[in-house]
Amino acid sequence: MTPNIDKLTALHKEIVPVLDFGAQTAQLICRRVRDAGVFSVLISPDTPAEEIRKMNPKGIILSGGPSSVTDDGAPSMDPKVLELGVPVLGICYGMQLSCHLLGAKVTPADHREYGRAQLHIHEPSGLFDAVPDSTQVWMSHGDQIEDLAGAHLVPIASTETCPYAAVKSTNPAHRFLGVQFHPEVTHTPHGVDLFRNFLYETCKCTGIWKMSDFAEAEAERVRELVGEKTVICGLSGGVDSSVVAALLHKAIGDQLVCVFVDNGLLRKKERDLVEHTFRDHFHIDLRVVDARAEFLGDLEGIEDPQEKRKRIGHRFIECFKDAAKDIPDAHFLAQGTLYPDVIESGHGHAGNSANIKLHHNVGGLPEELGFELVEPVRELFKDEVRALGTVLGVPDQIVWRHPFPGPGLAVRVLGEITEEKLEIVRNADEILLEEIVAAGLYRKTSQVFAVLLPVQSVGVMGDGRTYERVVALRAVETQDFMTADWARIPFDVLARISTRIINEVRGVNRVVYDISSKPPATIEWE
Repeated sequence: MTPNIDKLTALHKEIVPVLDFGAQTAQLICRRVRDAGVFSVLISPDTPAEEIRKMNPKGIILSGGPSSVTDDGAPSMDPKVLELGVPVLGICYGMQLSCHLLGAKVTPADHREYGRAQLHIHEPSGLFDAVPDSTQVWMSHGDQIEDLAGAHLVPIASTETCPYAAVKSTNPAHRFLGVQFHPEVTHTPHGVDLFRNFLYETCKCTGIWKMSDFAEAEAERVRELVGEKTVICGLSGGVDSSVVAALLHKAIGDQLVCVFVDNGLLRKKERDLVEHTFRDHFHIDLRVVDARAEFLGDLEGIEDPQEKRKRIGHRFIECFKDAAKDIPDAHFLAQGTLYPDVIESGHGHAGNSANIKLHHNVGGLPEELGFELVEPVRELFKDEVRALGTVLGVPDQIVWRHPFPGPGLAVRVLGEITEEKLEIVRNADEILLEEIVAAGLYRKTSQVFAVLLPVQSVGVMGDGRTYERVVALRAVETQDFMTADWARIPFDVLARISTRIINEVRGVNRVVYDISSKPPATIEWE
């Protein structure tokens, strides 16, 4: 859905909208633009050119996507977008679609490119100003441009198998630039330079946008949406819902009521921490719902991770509905949904993003919710939410807390959930975090946790045979949680963690360390 145009233009002086064709990294383009000091927002690819013109955009970016321009029903755009007189940057599918609309030929490539490629730049100015003549880029495409004849386009960069890896229009009516690779991902080292060249040199932006502008704009949007009604905020104690609560409190004050659901799937002492933080620090009306028996009953015998998420999502909503009966005029439900949650659940603007996994606060919501949703940070990444939290005065110990999944330990106990398994993973997780903090690695890692595997292994303890459970340790480093690399924890730290878990957590005789990156793995195991 296209945002309110009048509101956008009133709140932001420089806007570069991104047409979302279903790429997993579409919002990553927006955050690269925002990082450069220019406001950016995703919009539907079928937004009419005249509606985009009303935004008074400084430029326009077209995202990648999983489709082929030759497919029936492939997402398209109003061709007049290319005639608005502002610079347009097409990325991957966005480049192919634009070239197709301009008359170039797009076909399946003889040599598909997935992964790193060496880009050779033929025009070292404009888009590639100050970028090395030969540089690494990240490719992910099966189609490519075959023929530019009659399209008024010229190549400005190539790879060994892609002669038109970057193009520009020679027609003064089309200020179009296209790149076949993905400058938004960290695997393209000079991608940030490319965006800055596009924004500052081509679009003539000045970089005046900052996160405090987002806080003010979103608070104003929430006030207008909510009016005099009450908002219930689903609070978990993690950074996302905490920042949402702080933003809503700034926007509507006492119209906010926070509800914390103890689902029996929490870390050790999580409930005590939440109650202390939000009642004592924020002075927010906090209601605690003890639903441990209900959640664990719903999960009894369930092994499939998607089904776990669905059942947890459904029970959360039922808990909020019950809590709302005692809250006068409760009409809205606020959640700390982030962009990676949205895109992994297959809810991109183009409607064809791949469903990687359901998130209980996205795909698991029942159609008859009974509340209207408020999701203030839906378009942000984790590090942007932390920046927003700092702007709002949220304490560092909350802002920098590692993420915890909405379904809790249900997705860190692989297979069926039992009280015994939950206690094992809680105790292992507590030891892991204690040692990571003691080693000074907490702020250097993005997420660290323990997983209980659905296998047992043979061991030897006290000269006797054991046949007990296996715990996997997971630690990752990432900027945006769309991609992540496994953290290189020193061996001596891992050794201490392993020894403590095996000695102190009854029922565990083996500890393993996960060295998978995202992709191809996800950060959580389920």
